[in-house]
Amino acid sequence: MVRTLAGYAIVGLIGLVALKLLLGVIGFAFSLLWTLLSFAAVGFVCYLILKIISPDTARKVREKVAGPGESQS
Repeated sequence: MVRTLAGYAIVGLIGLVALKLLLGVIGFAFSLLWTLLSFAAVGFVCYLILKIISPDTARKVREKVAGPGESQS
């Protein structure tokens, strides 16, 4: 009986450790995603401001990023 109870306790501890590791990885992935989305939003706003101020320079930036055949707008 004690051996069975100790086995359940060990399985429970292993489960808690695995859950903590899994949630840590998921939390890291969400924080990385949020950071990348924030950088993309800042870049988009900078591009919009550049497009309003200097459309020719914005076209050059778009060609550098997307390639010369991609910017048809």
